[in-house]
Amino acid sequence: MDANSATSAVTELDILRVMDMIPHRYPFLMIDRVVDMHPGLSAIGIKNVTYNEPFFAGHFPSRPVMPGVLIVEAMAQTAAVLVVHTLGADAEGRLVYFMSVESARFRRPVTPGDRLLIHVEKQRNRANVWRFRGEAKVDGVLVAEAVYTAMIMDN
Repeated sequence: MDANSATSAVTELDILRVMDMIPHRYPFLMIDRVVDMHPGLSAIGIKNVTYNEPFFAGHFPSRPVMPGVLIVEAMAQTAAVLVVHTLGADAEGRLVYFMSVESARFRRPVTPGDRLLIHVEKQRNRANVWRFRGEAKVDGVLVAEAVYTAMIMDN
């Protein structure tokens, strides 16, 4: 199946299905579920930000803030699930590496109790290289955005 083939749209993938699709695990799994996925086009990931995230111990103890780089990582993981779903079962568990991150902007801090909605949209792909635009929102307010390119590796 090529990346432009339309597999069936899914409404929601829970954490167990996400872990089948990408190799990330605690403490570096940055999404809890993926919803509203349109194969080859777009998806929305969800990250429920809790105080017991390991990065809050040092970032920052008196005012916990989710590091921006981890918000971009959540965008990349959401995109990786979209890519794997688009490519089919043979792509499950394959590694996806960042090639570039561009136009990253951080609009406001993300703190414990926030629910990140991570909107990713494919801009283009050629062979195993995919380019996405991502936006992270809390309560409908844009908190971060980036354009990034990633490569899915063959096993």
